[in-house]
Amino acid sequence: MHTQQNVFLVGPMGAGKSTIGRQLATTLNFEFEDSDYIIQKRTGVDIPTIFEYEGEAGFRHREAQILNEITKHQGIVLATGGGSVLPLENRSILTTRGFVVYLYCSPEQQHERTAKDRNRPLIRTEDPLKVLQELMQERDPLYREVADLVVSTERRTTVSVVHEILSYFKQGENILT
Repeated sequence: MHTQQNVFLVGPMGAGKSTIGRQLATTLNFEFEDSDYIIQKRTGVDIPTIFEYEGEAGFRHREAQILNEITKHQGIVLATGGGSVLPLENRSILTTRGFVVYLYCSPEQQHERTAKDRNRPLIRTEDPLKVLQELMQERDPLYREVADLVVSTERRTTVSVVHEILSYFKQGENILT
């Protein structure tokens, strides 16, 4: 039985972590948190601006601080940033402080979902699909390493993904509440 009272959503950009996280939190009567939103709220600027002035390393440092802080709370569903699993320390925090769900979707699906989103600095390139494919190759093993459950969001509705996650808990393998 999993004793943690938190659910952490990991996965690539465009997988639906924020959208699914909000619905899952509502269903579980948990608080919803989004690490990217918290960073933007605290800094007063958007993520591309942080990347512009501090680079990816500066952003990852801020992300690690937020992750360490927010995961100490109980009764939350946390949507993490796509690169939050890169540092070993973050992976350790996620696996020891909550139930981790990897929301998987293909780079092609990510590309469709993020094509018009200007708030994603890593794919502001001439070939965003290629970047998404490279990021998936690098990060997929890390997402799987921390995941207690892997759920595909590929061409699925938010409701169906939330139901799949909840059905896992209802099977008695893990109890959140």
